[in-house]
Parts: sequence; structure tokens; C-alpha cells
Amino acid sequence: MLTAVADFHDHLGQPADPYVARRLRYLAEEYLHLIGTDLAHTRNALADRHAPHPGRSTCTGEVPAAERERSAVCACPPPPRPLPAPPPPLAAAMRR
Repeated sequence: MLTAVADFHDHLGQPADPYVARRLRYLAEEYLHLIGTDLAHTRNALADRHAPHPGRSTCTGEVPAAERERSAVCACPPPPRPLPAPPPPLAAAMRR
């Protein structure tokens, strides 16, 4: 997206536009590349742990043969969602 915006600025014709286009390309090529690399490293480090999340409870339930598992750690179905709160009562209309 930054590259597309930089291409757009290349054709605007104002004196500052080439600078803006170069700056956007620099951000896209340098900073976003570093952020992407860092996020990929973090994802890979977490995936290599092969440990359950400490906040999840241990599940001993079994999934029926006709049903796909819903979670890699717990095969039990998720708890039912709470019912939504009822709407507030309508205010009585004021008489004139």
C-alpha cells in the first residue's frame, strides 16, 4: 500500500511530492521489512515451544467420530455463549 501511495505522489507534480514518494518507499522497504522479519521470528519461536498455553484448562473430553476438533489443545466444544441482555424498557412518551 505504501508503494502504491508513493507511485501516486510521483505524479502529483508539487515540489515536495518526490520527497514524500521516496520516504514512503523507504518506509515500505526498510521498516516494514524489519517489522515483518521480527514478527516471523516471534511466530516461529512460539511455534517451536510445543507447550500448551498456561491459561487454558486441561481437557479430557473426546470428539465424536462425525465431528472435527475445534481446538488443537482441547477437543471439547466451547462453552455456550451467554444470552444477550434484554433491551431497556421503552420510555413512556411525554404528553403535550
